[in-house]
Amino acid sequence: MATAIAQESILGTRVNATSYLHAAIAVCEWAGRRESKYVCIASVNNVMEAYDSQAFQLVMNQADLVTPDGMPLVWGLRLLGQGSATRVYGPDLTPIVLESAAAAQIPVGFYGGSPEVLSKLIEVVRRRFGKAEIAYSYSPPFRPLSPEEDQRVVEEINQSGTRILFVGLNTPKQDYWMAAHKGRVQAVMIGVGAAFDFLAGTKPQAPRWMMGLGLEWLFRLATEPRRLWKRYLKHNPRFVVLFALQLLGAKFGRATAAQSGT
Repeated sequence: MATAIAQESILGTRVNATSYLHAAIAVCEWAGRRESKYVCIASVNNVMEAYDSQAFQLVMNQADLVTPDGMPLVWGLRLLGQGSATRVYGPDLTPIVLESAAAAQIPVGFYGGSPEVLSKLIEVVRRRFGKAEIAYSYSPPFRPLSPEEDQRVVEEINQSGTRILFVGLNTPKQDYWMAAHKGRVQAVMIGVGAAFDFLAGTKPQAPRWMMGLGLEWLFRLATEPRRLWKRYLKHNPRFVVLFALQLLGAKFGRATAAQSGT
């Protein structure tokens, strides 16, 4: 059984100091018990969206697991005392969970992406993970679903036998969707964002050296400036300043507590 995992609050959002192994074990254990859970894979964007929206912060903090997707959050966890924290990146976690699910004969499904991306993704998954049982796939329209359409989707997912559902929308849309469907969708939902595009080969990934230096945002901004400029140029500088203030506040609080105890 997966052991309890440490967590810290970064600007009010809970982030777990987890690992690929722990996350995959937890997901497969929940799926094996047919539990309805959701996993958020958090970047700086998630944390800042949550900082700006109490409703979204509640969605993040009620998740069953929140992994640190970007290196800034890993560094943040380490600065808060979680020295063993490592990155758990959606496009890398997805194949690890797929491999574990295939070995355990746990049916999986995919929700999100365009029809073209979803078709290519399924081809890749079948080629790479021959034993994987793909029980469900759906490319939703860009518009909101009607209550009737949404109920039909829920019924189709549940009737398919899917136990792990990869949700490839975007933040915060995928996180709101998972939170709204917890208890309705009888599967473990994992919000993997751009993982569908990366694994399908329809979008390029940043080089590993850039990921290790925490510069993946710069690569993605260069490749999709119109879509991502607000996310990175607005949120990243604010995160640095606000998290520095959080650290200073924590340090001042400890110093004050120490003086009070003397």
